[in-house]
Amino acid sequence: MFIQTEQTPNPNALKFLPGREVLSGASVDIDSAEKAKAMSPFAARLFDVNGVCGVFLASDYISVTKADDVDWVRIKPLILAVIMDHMGANLPILDESGAYAASNAADDVELDEISQQIVELIDMRIRPAVAQDGGDIEFSKFEDGIVYVQMRGACSGCPSATLTLKSGIENMLKHYVPEVIEVRELPM
Repeated sequence: MFIQTEQTPNPNALKFLPGREVLSGASVDIDSAEKAKAMSPFAARLFDVNGVCGVFLASDYISVTKADDVDWVRIKPLILAVIMDHMGANLPILDESGAYAASNAADDVELDEISQQIVELIDMRIRPAVAQDGGDIEFSKFEDGIVYVQMRGACSGCPSATLTLKSGIENMLKHYVPEVIEVRELPM
């Protein structure tokens, strides 16, 4: 198995592309070893690498975030080994038990027309661009002209995320949806 790696705008995150499907369905952002143990045997193994502090699983890539005081030169080979071993053995990526299903249950909230437009723009125009940087964006709510989103994966905590949020995402949403006044990030 050949795994490509890509830099992301976040110096503490790398994007790993194994050349095959990682997840089918929604992406999963895991920010602690405890969550990883409950949700994903694969992510739990990645958290066993000293210095890993975040794992983002998407359809065809894995973003790994490291602690500030750890050097990629030291942990990148260990991360690559975990990915090759786990995926090469066709072991499950997610725990299919109730723990993961309960934590991933989506709210069946009926969205108003403006929120539906915003979600469609995020899905069609914004999410693919954010995914190229190893992350994801999730719509939370639209309230009083303000769009609330969560940045996930490599984009969460990225130094350039605020610039992306204000200059890119906010400007696009304001252009297509005049009711949008501002975009704000909600903490995870």
